[in-house]
Amino acid sequence: MINAPQFTSLPSIQAPSAVVMVRPHHFHPNPQTAADNAFQRSAAGLPAAPLAAAAHAEATEAAHTLREHGVRVHQFDDDGAADTPDSVFPNNWFSTHPGGHVALYPMHSPNRRRERRTDIIEMLKREYRVQDVIDYSGLEADGLFLEGTGAMVLDHVMRVAYTARSNRADAVALERFCTHFNYEPMVFDTADATGQPIYHTNVLMCVATEFALVGLDLIREPARRAEVRARLEESGREVIALSRHQIAEFAGNALELTGRGGRLLALSARAAASLDAAQQRAIVRTATLVPLAVPTIEMAGGSVRCMLAGVHLARRPSAGG
Repeated sequence: MINAPQFTSLPSIQAPSAVVMVRPHHFHPNPQTAADNAFQRSAAGLPAAPLAAAAHAEATEAAHTLREHGVRVHQFDDDGAADTPDSVFPNNWFSTHPGGHVALYPMHSPNRRRERRTDIIEMLKREYRVQDVIDYSGLEADGLFLEGTGAMVLDHVMRVAYTARSNRADAVALERFCTHFNYEPMVFDTADATGQPIYHTNVLMCVATEFALVGLDLIREPARRAEVRARLEESGREVIALSRHQIAEFAGNALELTGRGGRLLALSARAAASLDAAQQRAIVRTATLVPLAVPTIEMAGGSVRCMLAGVHLARRPSAGG
């Protein structure tokens, strides 16, 4: 594994220096999301308490590792008072944006709607400059869903919202988000090995500052596949194509962050192990690889990127160190 970048990278609007994480206390793969999440694995027959303890330990260690690299981690606990088995994936119900904007999203599964927490939003208002909170969750009553930066992979520099069509990315909700936040939607159809759509765009691709990891072969239409590649290359990024196997290993579910020594790429240990030497070299030219061991959490069908809600907000001078 190649770990160190070849030079100290500059700050980037694409790579936040702070994240929100939620540590689960009663983790288990969510039965309400299993139908359209092919990455999810059943926990049938596994004892509940050891499974939950393992996920708790993985989230704790992941936060510790990121802090060691200089990332500011705001970690909250989910005590399990409500039925929120996917609470470890907060990036689906809210996102933050430069200029002081926060968005709340409509969630497809009823038990995921209970993940929204006022204490997290209040922390953001207290620690960062928040100008407004735009709440799209009312669209749930109309059957319109857009699961945050799971459904969309945002290029904050070029203002593009890459979106794979699915039950969790409705076109009307996407258009509203893009209008409010000034993004151009770039929508495409995907298919896994069985022909089913990929449930979230962020398991298919990661857009970093100077490179993009993307499972191009999972984009159905060759013309659209070429357009996605061209758009990423036009932004000045090196496109690192991921195989179907690497996508299944969560190699696309990564997030670029800014740490003490520059930019880093947070991804799971499983994902990092699937990258070949050339792909690793392309990444570490500008970012340090930071593998995190989250095998239990990955049973729920998401990985490291899903666990990290990036904070793209200006910190208040009065906030603590």
